[in-house]
Amino acid sequence: MSTRRTFLKVVGAAGAGSLVAGGAEAAGRAAPPGSRAVLVDTTLCLGCRACEAACSEANGLPEPVMAGEDAVFATRRDTAPSVFTVVNRATSPGRDGGERYAKTQCMHCVEPACASACPVRALEKEPAGPVVYHPERCIGCRYCMVSCPFGVPKYEYDQAVPYVRKCSFCAERQARGEPPACTEACPAGALLFGARDELLETARTRIYQNPDRYVHHVYGEHEAGGTSWLYITDVPFEAIGLPEGVRTESYPALTGGALAAVPFVMTLWPPLLMGLYTFSRARQEPEAVRPPEAGAAADGHQEDGHE
Repeated sequence: MSTRRTFLKVVGAAGAGSLVAGGAEAAGRAAPPGSRAVLVDTTLCLGCRACEAACSEANGLPEPVMAGEDAVFATRRDTAPSVFTVVNRATSPGRDGGERYAKTQCMHCVEPACASACPVRALEKEPAGPVVYHPERCIGCRYCMVSCPFGVPKYEYDQAVPYVRKCSFCAERQARGEPPACTEACPAGALLFGARDELLETARTRIYQNPDRYVHHVYGEHEAGGTSWLYITDVPFEAIGLPEGVRTESYPALTGGALAAVPFVMTLWPPLLMGLYTFSRARQEPEAVRPPEAGAAADGHQEDGHE
């Protein structure tokens, strides 16, 4: 009995520890100090699509078709396995009556749902800001696609060995001290790269100093727990393709309690059940199969008692 009690105490303590650790991790965290971000000011965007061309060149992707821009903007485009960013025309004019444009790419969330959902850590958040993809780890489960609130990851369905593809925030360029290619190519200053906390102050200052020019909200400051791409504009955010109704809590925090139980169920329940089975079988073992020495000793004690 004492052995079984010890066994159950160890298993229970380990299970409780795993749940507490999981819950603490799921509580959420702020962006690391100095993490990088981009501020997109759609009132400055010209719709030139230089960012698209720069992105394609930096990532070895097919060159975008730059001619016939009216046809390009006639329908809304989305990213694809071979297209990491696209510029679309807003469905509403700006407050000055002019056309508005905005680029779309991975938002690089502070706490990315895609990385949280991936069971093999093929997607991983770097402290500097980028959410990077490790194709050698990917098992093709596509949980990242289901979990992303912005619908960013795209799967190579037409490839013999398919991978998940998306913007990497030019993580390799950032590691070399260079800005993302798209921000470097923007001729109008619509894409401002820098420290996230400083960009948030810049965005708030622009809105405060020009209250009639901007919507009074920085998209990405709190959406999905915060993102590394921040938007300010003078049109409704849905008009530039940013989804409304995205929760302000980080999505991993919402599922952390449930996911924390997975290690307990997968790693602790099997040995627990095996141990209970072993102890139960030992108690029900018949006298005939017990060691002879134990039976003989018991008979000797009984005879001494009768005498």
